[in-house]
Amino acid sequence: MKDPLILVIEDEESIRGMLRMALEIAGFECIEADNIQSGHTMIANKRPDLVLLDWMLPGGNGIELLRRLKREDSTKELPVIMLTAKTTEDNMVQGLEVGADDYVTKPFAPRELIARIKALLRRSPGVLQDERMQVGKLILDGESKRIFLGQEILEMGPTEFNLLHFFISHPERAFTRGQLLDRVWGANVYVEERTVDVHIRRLRMALQSASLDYSSIIETVRGTGYRFSSRSVVPAAERFEASGMHSAHWQ
Repeated sequence: MKDPLILVIEDEESIRGMLRMALEIAGFECIEADNIQSGHTMIANKRPDLVLLDWMLPGGNGIELLRRLKREDSTKELPVIMLTAKTTEDNMVQGLEVGADDYVTKPFAPRELIARIKALLRRSPGVLQDERMQVGKLILDGESKRIFLGQEILEMGPTEFNLLHFFISHPERAFTRGQLLDRVWGANVYVEERTVDVHIRRLRMALQSASLDYSSIIETVRGTGYRFSSRSVVPAAERFEASGMHSAHWQ
């Protein structure tokens, strides 16, 4: 899988240089812009996986660019971390309400910023581009954004896709609804925990085809939440035979 591409939009050359060095040491590819216009052009042409966006920029401010990105269908899911010297709570709230995924105030420790970037990319579908993950006859193809069960393509929404990717990446571990909200929806998205149950039901329904049923791969853990376990996967035909029922009985 290719290294994630990070766009730094920052007018101070010294800060861009520091960020470039920290990002490259951490294994990221880095491109730079020093104003809103060139930054927006790079987003359109280079398709970065994440943007580090300064608040105050020549020709406007980062909030204006952020609003534009969140209005456009092609960029509304692009992860954005605001970098700013503005430290008041009102500024922070404004940035998050407009659509920033995280907010880092200057001066900041490069190691902390790298940790925040990695955490955000783990929650973002943008880093799934080249991933192909397989569990039994279930295949998640990140490049095409498709799910295959045997020879069939499964239909599911983007939230269910991201849920499934997260579960496959963390097998045999129980997660609370709150943890799933934080890791899949994002820490700055405020939705009720019962929303998780709705999407789990949709995911289970989607994990079924005419000949295979992988819905049981998402287990309910009483008193906790949910767990992904490939041990519980049994093809539908085998379940019928095991229970003494044959497919002919259903014709």
